[in-house]
Amino acid sequence: MCTESVDTRDWEQLLCKGAQEVFEMMIGTSLERCPDTLGCVPGEFTAVVGLAGPIHGVFALRCDEKTACGIACGMLGMDENGARAEVWDALGEVCNMVVGNFKGKIGRVGEASVLSVPTVIHGHDYKVRPLVNGSFLDCLMQTGNGQLHLRLDYKLA
Repeated sequence: MCTESVDTRDWEQLLCKGAQEVFEMMIGTSLERCPDTLGCVPGEFTAVVGLAGPIHGVFALRCDEKTACGIACGMLGMDENGARAEVWDALGEVCNMVVGNFKGKIGRVGEASVLSVPTVIHGHDYKVRPLVNGSFLDCLMQTGNGQLHLRLDYKLA
């Protein structure tokens, strides 16, 4: 598949729209885009899903513990105590659904790409590094529980 003619100009908007759809349908909460990422404080939870094929790279969803717990509560219909043990799985699954939704919105190049199993990282002493010479999409989103930082680092094959 030739990716030289792929128009990526609206991809950031499609990523944010896909995240909003997933949050409304699967978690029962609204998600609004913040004006910029300057006020983003990295959280201690990062869920990542890899992409391979015409698009290769990594999608990351990062948030703090309060936001992650709110996602798990909404997704699983549990209270905070019950959802706390499920935070990692819920966050990984939401990450997978958001990037899957986005992949479905971008046409043939997305359809021909595949996703990895989600991985969730927890802690404060780490840094997620982007691809060298790659492109990226960056969205800061707000839920009722806190902020989410969505980032897709990618290259077109």
